[in-house]
Formats: sequence, C-alpha cells, structure tokens
Amino acid sequence: MKYRAFFATATFLFAGVTFAQNAPAPKDPLATPSIDKREANQEKRIAEGATTGALTAREARRLNRGEARIDKAQDHAEADGKVTRHERKQISNMQRAESKAIHLQKHDRQVDLNHDGKRDRKG
Repeated sequence: MKYRAFFATATFLFAGVTFAQNAPAPKDPLATPSIDKREANQEKRIAEGATTGALTAREARRLNRGEARIDKAQDHAEADGKVTRHERKQISNMQRAESKAIHLQKHDRQVDLNHDGKRDRKG
C-alpha cells in the first residue's frame, strides 16, 4: 500500500514538473530587436533635431544617409538567413558611431531656427 501511494504521488509530481516546463520558443536567426530599437531612436533624434533647428538641413541629410548605410548593412547581414554575432557587432559599432555623430551635430553651434537652409545665430 505504501508503495502504491508513493508511486502515485511521484507520478503526479513528475507529470506536474514536465507540464510546467514550457519548451522555449526557437530563436529567430534574423531577429535584431536591440538594433531595430536603436535605429528607431536615432531616426527620431534626427527628426527632432531637424524640427527644433538644432540640425541644419544639410546635417540632417548627412545623418539620414548614415542611417541608410546602417540599414543597408543590416539588410546585407540578413540576406543569408542568419545574422551572426560578428555582423551584429559590426552593425552595433556603426550605430554607435552614428549616435555620436548625431550628438555632435545636434550640439554644435550651428542652428537653423527659421528653416530657411541658412545657419542662424542663437538669440
């Protein structure tokens, strides 16, 4: 009798443990959520700088071309069906450099407050 009760209890515990463990979802080899999030943030920063006048039209165009280069590199990395660690690191380094360029251009003393394409002085 003791064995039967022990066996039944052990069976229920084992079954509960196995059902509680969910199989992890397979990772998407093309998933780049942190890269995508950073890309959206940087594009927002460029647009914000252009609307506030912190970036001149020329600076905004140059920074947008840099973002386009990063997009092209990401598309190239995804073309073979898997984004490797090395490719992620390259894209991350490109984004880091572009982020620094955005910061430097937004915080230099060139402003275009009236959006006429010419530099204005801060008043």
